[in-house]
Amino acid sequence: MGDVANSSVGHHAKNQQHGANRAGGFGCTLPELRSLMELRGAEALQKIQETYGDVSGLCKRLKTSPTEGLSDNVTDLEKRRQIYGQNFIPPKKPKTFLQLVWEALQDVTLIILEIAAIISLGLSFYAPPGEQSDACGNVSAGAEDEGEAEAGWIEGAAILLSVICVVLVTAFNDWSKEKQFRGLQSRIEQEQKFQVIRKGQVIQVPVAELVVGDIAQIKYGDLLPADGVLIQGNDLKIDESSLTGESDHVRKAVDKDPMLLSGTHVMEGSGRMVVTAVGVNSQTGIIFTLLGASGEEEEKKEKKDEDIEAQRGAHGHKTSKQQDGAVENNQNKAKKQDGAVAMEMQPLKSAEGGEMEEREKKKANGPKKEKSVLQGKLTKLAVQIGKAGLVMSAFTVVILVIYFVIHNFVIGGRTWLSNCTPVYVQYFVKFFIIGVTVLVVAVPEGLPLAVTISLAYSVKKMMKDNNLVRHLDACETMGNATAICSDKTGTLTTNRMTVVQSYVGDTHYKEIPDPNNLNPKILDLLVHAISINSAYTTKVLPPEKEGALPRQVGNKTECALLGFVLDLKQDFQPVRDQIPEQKLYKVYTFNSVRKSMSTVICMPDGGFRLFSKGASEILLKKCTNILNNNGELRSFRPRDRDEMVKKIIEPMACDGLRTICIAYRDFSAGQEPEWDNENEIVGELTCIAVVGIEDPVRPEVPEAIRKCQRAGITVRMVTGDNINTARAIAAKCGIIQPGEDFLCLEGKEFNRRIRNEKGEIEQDRLDKVWPKLRVLARSSPTDKHTLVKGIIDSTIGEQRQVVAVTGDGTNDGPALKKADVGFAMGIAGTDVAKEASDIILTDDNFSSIVKAVMWGRNVYDSISKFLQFQLTVNVVAVIVAFTGACITQDSPLKAVQMLWVNLIMDTFASLALATEPPTESLLLRKPYGRDKPLISRTMMKNILGHAIYQLTVIFTLLFAGEVMFDIDSGRNAPLHSPPSEHYTIIFNTFVLMQLCNEINARKIHGERNVFEGIFSNPIFCSIVLGTFGIQIVIVQFGGKPFSCAPLTIEQWLWCLFIGIGELVWGQVIATIPTSQLKFLKEAGHGPGKDEITDEEMAEDEEEIDHAERELRRGQILWFRGLNRIQTQGIFSWLIK
Repeated sequence: MGDVANSSVGHHAKNQQHGANRAGGFGCTLPELRSLMELRGAEALQKIQETYGDVSGLCKRLKTSPTEGLSDNVTDLEKRRQIYGQNFIPPKKPKTFLQLVWEALQDVTLIILEIAAIISLGLSFYAPPGEQSDACGNVSAGAEDEGEAEAGWIEGAAILLSVICVVLVTAFNDWSKEKQFRGLQSRIEQEQKFQVIRKGQVIQVPVAELVVGDIAQIKYGDLLPADGVLIQGNDLKIDESSLTGESDHVRKAVDKDPMLLSGTHVMEGSGRMVVTAVGVNSQTGIIFTLLGASGEEEEKKEKKDEDIEAQRGAHGHKTSKQQDGAVENNQNKAKKQDGAVAMEMQPLKSAEGGEMEEREKKKANGPKKEKSVLQGKLTKLAVQIGKAGLVMSAFTVVILVIYFVIHNFVIGGRTWLSNCTPVYVQYFVKFFIIGVTVLVVAVPEGLPLAVTISLAYSVKKMMKDNNLVRHLDACETMGNATAICSDKTGTLTTNRMTVVQSYVGDTHYKEIPDPNNLNPKILDLLVHAISINSAYTTKVLPPEKEGALPRQVGNKTECALLGFVLDLKQDFQPVRDQIPEQKLYKVYTFNSVRKSMSTVICMPDGGFRLFSKGASEILLKKCTNILNNNGELRSFRPRDRDEMVKKIIEPMACDGLRTICIAYRDFSAGQEPEWDNENEIVGELTCIAVVGIEDPVRPEVPEAIRKCQRAGITVRMVTGDNINTARAIAAKCGIIQPGEDFLCLEGKEFNRRIRNEKGEIEQDRLDKVWPKLRVLARSSPTDKHTLVKGIIDSTIGEQRQVVAVTGDGTNDGPALKKADVGFAMGIAGTDVAKEASDIILTDDNFSSIVKAVMWGRNVYDSISKFLQFQLTVNVVAVIVAFTGACITQDSPLKAVQMLWVNLIMDTFASLALATEPPTESLLLRKPYGRDKPLISRTMMKNILGHAIYQLTVIFTLLFAGEVMFDIDSGRNAPLHSPPSEHYTIIFNTFVLMQLCNEINARKIHGERNVFEGIFSNPIFCSIVLGTFGIQIVIVQFGGKPFSCAPLTIEQWLWCLFIGIGELVWGQVIATIPTSQLKFLKEAGHGPGKDEITDEEMAEDEEEIDHAERELRRGQILWFRGLNRIQTQGIFSWLIK
């Protein structure tokens, strides 16, 4: 495989490097190192021995020292970068602005608009031949003057303009979001540092600055940033599943398998490695390069591929058998091991590589299918409104045509003359245009814009509230959340651990003991046990500013213990200097199964001493002795242990403390123990002390949780901690209240309750547990995923639960992916967690989640406000255009005026109403839920109520306006007459009513005070005033293009008076109780159950695969890389 992989990355570069290497004076060429890194286990050892003698021989050739590292000489580092490459994998090209524009154009509402606009434009330029003659009849088909005729194209153009606006805004949003996210990504990458040794000093350098020849220190939890060969290791185990698909951890040792690969996780242990390949030359880099190259080749190859596939069916199999063998083998192994997990998650379907590829391709090519709840409701509503508009416009055209035919041929008694046909056609086209106008007025083109602006505005503002939104729809889904499953450490607590209680020498100290009161022997043992038996990379450094807290570097629990040493007026550094890391004889590092860590050192008399620390309930079971207050051993029987648990450990746990036991054991100098038999070795211990570590609750969390509960959101805590500690913290946070009926379960008990005899999870059993469950302690990542899936799939309760989940660890990936909204931690989160999440909390704080809920609800409300306003305008405009056209054969509102009302006011209103800032009052109501319609009955009441007022006013003015104002009637005015004051007053009043109704639309739940908080939104105020200003200009100076005649002050005041009447009328409507109006219907429901397509069902089934896929992305890349290499091999074979 190696050869093919190598050959796929250009010969040109390689020839250059050959030359460069000889000049560079290093003893290894780049291809040599690359082929070395492709070997594993015994093969790799043999190759190293044959070529370099041993690992130190390899270091010599790379001109580096295993203990001192590189010299940190800038020219040397630069030279290494030139020869062996930089530790940087170029990212995938972002979508271009044009691609984003194309995606934005796929919106249903926009397509309806585009069609209407194109028809309208086409018709405006259509001028049929033939002059009107008396013979053909001189029927007035609406008094059309030249101004209108010339302005006919404006309508179509303006609609297209509005579409272009929406598309550009949407595309720009997506583009800037992508850019923002890339910015964050690069910020995260720059912050990612790794420990290397240079000039004998351990320093942290940004991952991108690692070079071949660097000596890197690796430890539990690291994601390896480059390929390397192990120089020294303690109990090192690596999870290579991201590359090989092997789910078992691989044990690494200098004499067994020293090869370490980039992109793999250190699951246990620590050690040092010499970096041998970086960036695109590392194993991960090679795969990425293949994938990157494939992206561009894919399009060219797609056509050929299909032909090849057919032939491959015939004879391809023979050639690919051998290559497939290796992959198959790997996959089978992976399959076997996944069997265990299969109970929770169906393993990845990577063995059927083809199907996977197909699905991936389908996903990658089509625009994203997933629609948020809101988008689903909106699309449905837009289509419904479009249909209604279509019916109305068709109806208008039919009535006009019938009216024309009856008027001319029945009443007028004319006959159809062939030379009159073009003239009649012109009339029919005119009617069609009126129909299209009605349709255009009916379709709410401001809707997509309102949604886009609202979401974009929210996302931008949420960034300031420490929420980085990765998927736009997550922002609005969060407003519907009914449950939050939160981690404890770091989210609800500060993740700054300190020892606050201890049990040393038979005494329980409620605060840090005075070192003079402790026996010197115990004190010395305690300091050695803590200093030696913790990662040497963990340190407590002096504070950066005076008066600040000391800085904790590394594992937080170990920092607490080292802090305890400092509080006892002792120092850990001299102990570590005396026994440096390379002198440690054996290390059993911490992992989630052991829940303890042990270190063995050699004693001067030739014996050994083992120090151990870990969860107290686990380690105390292994203790047979305990130190009394004189520092002497006293036996420690099970009976004593039970008493200690009752009297010491449980009270500590009930105070919310994590209890850690510190113990030791001496081995005599006789024969060396069997170190691999861990259970024997870590047994018969002597307990030195038990300490209680506090991770204080963040001060703002209890208030945030109270807000959530008031807003109808249940907060649940899912943690790996002991149940007493978890319960105590949950009580401090307010997750559990005294006297409430709730459950706190441990992972084992939870699983016992939800599984049947066969060990399968049953939804019915889960439904009995989750509604009361508040704390899940000692839980595994699978428990978390099970809980989230169970709550989402549950059908009890009137509506489906919407679940948000927080996570920081790699193993939280599946739960984050499954949740409706996944929150990853920006500071403590791993790359995998961030990749699987929808929103990143940049400050890791629970109270930021409450802000996200507020913004989510605000988005929903903003869109409802806009809808209420928009639909009132639409209902009135459609009815006016329709009746006007049917009764007077001419719309009282001219096309250009309609456009000003429709386009400008819609666009501005969407800006004004979509940028309303959220208020705390949003948290006083229950979540809406998925099935809640967009337009509630209260909103329907408002829409119809205001429409009645506006229609009454307009029709009164239309048929009696000339009498009221003592002016000439604008009805039935002769052709080409100048604009009338009569129709100008109607237009002006209509616009002013809309302006006042925009203020009414600020409240949608029937509140009385519509002005509340109006000045906190400067955008709203400036838009209302700006629109009013432009309206004055249009009326006074618009003239013919706008069909307006200037009005007097008195007429203006009357128009204003009628407009302001809208606000008064709003109060009248608010007084009518909605419950009395039984006939009102809601509108804009989400897609019904029967409307959920097969595709979405398939997506649901894929969901778990998807979660797994996130965790195993590397594995897929690996298989795909292999697949691609095979395909390329077969391809070249076929060509031959």
